[in-house]
Amino acid sequence: MKGSGGYLVIVPTYNEVDNLPRKAPLILEQDERIHLLVVDDASPDGTGALADELAAESPRIHVLHRSGKEGLGPAYLAGFRWGIERKYELLFEMDADISHPPEALPAMINLAAGHDVVIGSRYVDGRVTVSNWPMSRLLVSYFGSWYARTITGMPVRDATGGFNCWHREVLETVDLARVQSNGYAFQIELKYRAFRKGFKLVEIPILFTERDSGESKMSKKIVREAIWRVWWLRLQAVMGRL
Repeated sequence: MKGSGGYLVIVPTYNEVDNLPRKAPLILEQDERIHLLVVDDASPDGTGALADELAAESPRIHVLHRSGKEGLGPAYLAGFRWGIERKYELLFEMDADISHPPEALPAMINLAAGHDVVIGSRYVDGRVTVSNWPMSRLLVSYFGSWYARTITGMPVRDATGGFNCWHREVLETVDLARVQSNGYAFQIELKYRAFRKGFKLVEIPILFTERDSGESKMSKKIVREAIWRVWWLRLQAVMGRL
């Protein structure tokens, strides 16, 4: 099994049986050093079983099965721990659908040579690079990132973005055991913890495309958590707990 020096793309799944077989080869073809870890939350549509089949066909695909649907944040934390134990150099967060472009992976790998965290951003230099999103969803995302940036002071345009590259040392330093958020808030919290630790974050523009298969995991609960969690993070920082 590949470990030290390699790159691990972590893809949480829940009912992604149509998307996973399309996404997996696109990820692996970007760089021979890339491995894929599917973190499946006991998908009732058979995604986990399909992931096992893909893993049996390729030594670069791995599967982590979880007992139930626990959410995006816990799924990524489980994936991070798996990758850290195996000493991967770079660990990526990536959606299972077509939203995050695999072809951006090589540029993110190159940029990671001089930065601690590379963020695939939809809102770089005043541009909005989103395709097929309804205006309501775009406004929630755009102003959510503005809201998080304003309250925390974190210099990141796309604070809620979920296509990110982390050096292993960053994840080891931020103390994953203390990360409590899920969904949008998880993405904000992890970036903010890295920022507070003095790590260098950089954004690279990507084209985010709305999924054409499966169901979005976005919900009002996720939005509400992000709204209050940002203030909690700011308070934790003021109290010196981050």
